[in-house]
Amino acid sequence: MSGNGNGAATAEENGPKMRVIRVGTRKSQLARIQTDSVVAMLRAFYPGLQFEIVAMSTTGDKILDTALSKIGEKSLFTKELEHALEKNEVDLVVHSLKDLPTVLPPGFTIGAICKRENPYDAVVFHPKFVGKTLETLPEKSVVGTSSLRRAAQLQRKFPHLEFKSIRGNLNTRLRKLDELQEFSAIILAAAGLQRMGWQHRVGQILHPEECMYAVGQGALGVEVRAKDQDMLDLVGVLHDPETLLRCIAERAFLRHLEGGCSVPVAVHTAMKDGQLYLTGGVWSLDGSDSMQETMQATIRVTAQVPKLEGEGEGEKTDLPVTSSFLLTRSHLLPSPSRKMALRMIRSWWGSLPGTFHEKPSWLLRTWASAWPVCC
Repeated sequence: MSGNGNGAATAEENGPKMRVIRVGTRKSQLARIQTDSVVAMLRAFYPGLQFEIVAMSTTGDKILDTALSKIGEKSLFTKELEHALEKNEVDLVVHSLKDLPTVLPPGFTIGAICKRENPYDAVVFHPKFVGKTLETLPEKSVVGTSSLRRAAQLQRKFPHLEFKSIRGNLNTRLRKLDELQEFSAIILAAAGLQRMGWQHRVGQILHPEECMYAVGQGALGVEVRAKDQDMLDLVGVLHDPETLLRCIAERAFLRHLEGGCSVPVAVHTAMKDGQLYLTGGVWSLDGSDSMQETMQATIRVTAQVPKLEGEGEGEKTDLPVTSSFLLTRSHLLPSPSRKMALRMIRSWWGSLPGTFHEKPSWLLRTWASAWPVCC
């Protein structure tokens, strides 16, 4: 029996080793849950690969006594991860898309944008205020949020409330809410609460007319080295077509305004009847002044649709401007991402109704300047 056991062990040692893909992530519980979900999808596609998660702390994780808007750096939650990617210590990095600056450092690209969770903000109330809403909280109640975007919008909507910065990961902020008497409620991303399994703590969902969300909120982005064709091929299967189109539009809007954590910028996007709508807004810090505009990108045009390898000649077809735009910019993408974009466009277009009306949009001009860095 011992001889058979040694033989099996020797065969296992001499057998082919599984290739290891190293996945970078932040150390927080939420970041790990998000990364685990991406790795689970990749394992389903590539059962012959082994995935190793490499967790690290970022600048934003370490500086907890200062509001994000006052730290003065756009790569608060990404710099250390990108440094590891640059040094080949990891092969890809999973981010909350809203943490990724709209202009990435040279040599990096977003290889995939995964299907979006609920993008809205949620209110979690102190136990003594469960059953309340922001509107029914007592005068001068203090609401915690780490976001200028949320504070500016909500001060305008709920002037009877006071808004105060609260930092830390989800666990820390919830503990501060429950154990201290400082906050009557805090505002968090609904997607984060859902991923942590804390839906039962949500007392109110803030809809766009109350508080529009952050660019990319609820979506996960996978960052890779721009010239790493192998990784681009590998992660391209994770793209979600609708999320991709909406987030490209949102990131283009933010890039056009050059906004970040220090500017109250918010969006709301929707796809309905084949049309993509984007409402964007900018607020003064106290919420007293604001500008909002809704843009619509649909337009049926005739475009030459490139064929994928082995499919023969290209063909002319009617496509909405969103799709036509992606097709005409497809040469900017690495080969596998270009193929994925073409497949997604065809799939998306095939599901749309047949009637569209031309209505040129400022959004498309914004896309034109933002596409190379937004995707």
